[in-house]
Amino acid sequence: MKKYERYTDEQLEKELSPTEWAVTQQNATEKPFSHAYDSKFDKGIYVDITSGEPLFLSTDKYDAGCGWPSFTRPISDALIQEVEDTSYGYQRVEVRSETADAHLGHVFTDGPQEAGGLRYCINGAALRFVDYADLDAEGYSEYKKLLEK
Repeated sequence: MKKYERYTDEQLEKELSPTEWAVTQQNATEKPFSHAYDSKFDKGIYVDITSGEPLFLSTDKYDAGCGWPSFTRPISDALIQEVEDTSYGYQRVEVRSETADAHLGHVFTDGPQEAGGLRYCINGAALRFVDYADLDAEGYSEYKKLLEK
């Protein structure tokens, strides 16, 4: 298993766009329907843009109509943290990456019931998509079998 790590703030500031930095490091939310991943349904995995740690499978992605990439579950519960978020007068559950502690989005209970009822509403700016054809070259071979089910 590959080991992932959190990069320094200086490294991240150099590598991330202003939007990616604001979302992952300052808990911002991108505008709905503003990211290409909202409507992307190619076969592959979504990884944490700050660490490369695998987070979501394309086979668990669906169109929730909310304007952000939505998933029914993470690859593994061990890859994310769920934290109570009472900002802006709402009571929500924030989703953060486990290793890099990057803000990803929120999880809600209005997802497809047949898939467990959860909607992981994730900022596209917090993710990087790795196409199925590139999994071997990018070191994610072990995830191919999960996409072939």
